[in-house]
Amino acid sequence: MTNLFTRIKNVVMADLHEAVDQKEKQNPIALLNQYLRQSEQETEKVRKLLERQYRLKDEFTREYHEANQLAEKRKYQAEIASKAGETELTQFAAKEHQQYADRAERLRASLEQVDGQLEELESKYEEMKHKLKDMQLRRLELMGRENVTRANQRINQVLDSDTYSNKSYSRFKEIENYLDRLEHQVNSSYYRSTIDARIAELEKNPKLDESKSI
Repeated sequence: MTNLFTRIKNVVMADLHEAVDQKEKQNPIALLNQYLRQSEQETEKVRKLLERQYRLKDEFTREYHEANQLAEKRKYQAEIASKAGETELTQFAAKEHQQYADRAERLRASLEQVDGQLEELESKYEEMKHKLKDMQLRRLELMGRENVTRANQRINQVLDSDTYSNKSYSRFKEIENYLDRLEHQVNSSYYRSTIDARIAELEKNPKLDESKSI
């Protein structure tokens, strides 16, 4: 029975991995965006834990200083009571001094442990932020490549497709013919206007009148 469940689990996991692979092939940027969202959420969780660890460190530090100060105070009071011959008061102050000293020592050890944990958390948090930034840059790179690929596909469709090519060629040919006709009309009008102007000038020439009379 255990082997059966194991085989079923392996088949399901294999199908799941295959589905993820297919999704990645079809739309790698969408899958990367999903990873990024998950990474951002995890990074935010670590940031909150780091803040909590800082608050714990502050609390341990405050408790340590308080216990240390009370230990020193009771030690001084025990010495004063001893010099005054107050045996019972001396014993009480000495006992309190030891209790506060033990507490301060335990808090000091805890504070050192918290410092070590905080340093480790800071290091891992920075590493997570760097990896998150690398993934964001990777997404930009993929988006750039995808954009270029899509642009090239559109360009290739226009340049390589018979339908697009024939339409484009026909359209360009039509425009060329129109420009040729327009140019011919402009040149003809120009020459006609130029000839009329030159003849008019010649008619005004006095020499032309003299040649006519002769």
